Amino acid sequence: MELFDSHAHLDDEKFNEDREQVIEQIRKEGVTKLISAGYNLEGSRMAKKLADQYDFIYATSGISPNDIPQKEEDLWIMLEEIKEIAKQSVKVVAIGEIGLDYHWNQENKDLQKLAFIKQIEIANQLKLPIVIHTREAVMDTIEILKQNEVHLKGVFHCCPLNRELVKEALKLGFYISFAGPVTFKNSKNANEIIAMVPNERMLIETDSPYLSPEPLRGRRNDSRNVKYIAKKIAEVKDLRLEDVVSITYQNAERVFFESKHA
Repeated sequence: MELFDSHAHLDDEKFNEDREQVIEQIRKEGVTKLISAGYNLEGSRMAKKLADQYDFIYATSGISPNDIPQKEEDLWIMLEEIKEIAKQSVKVVAIGEIGLDYHWNQENKDLQKLAFIKQIEIANQLKLPIVIHTREAVMDTIEILKQNEVHLKGVFHCCPLNRELVKEALKLGFYISFAGPVTFKNSKNANEIIAMVPNERMLIETDSPYLSPEPLRGRRNDSRNVKYIAKKIAEVKDLRLEDVVSITYQNAERVFFESKHA
């Protein structure tokens, strides 16, 4: 089986001691494509560097809602560099992760919204999809997407298991990416949400090194574990594991590579 991890953070400091070894192990165990997702300037630079270094790794460039600066003028400087990073390599395949997060930050909602909208504009200018992070900000996230058309759409990464969010995201043409939380024993509505998403709109990811799936919860996560997400989806949808792996692989290629051939 060939696996596609649509969202990982290989730049994370948890990989500093053994990054090269982990990448080789990932490759050996069947992950033939993965996206190393940027979320700030340093992470976006590193993601691009890794993508340029390894043929099976691709990158995104973006400022997450948890990494935007306090001052608007500093945001403009950051966004110019995010745009430049994305323009420098064909291996940068999306703008992200971007979006809204009201769990950690309540005091800067307006700046979060501004950063989100401006990065949608960058994605449209560069003909790239977006990768969306949203947490406890469902209505505002959907409202921004309704008011600011994303030309090449994109994906809700590690999508919150919220019925309304998934319903509206699908209506708007976005893909839904499932991560470790769908395997957790205390994840009450995971089965229902998985069932809601059409096969042609689902992706799988690890969000590594975080959110290790069952049965590895609590350990450092890496892209090899994306198979556990596929296994969970196969169980819920009554599909063969091989079919879920193939479907999600093709879907990820459609999201991230279609723009490169437009």
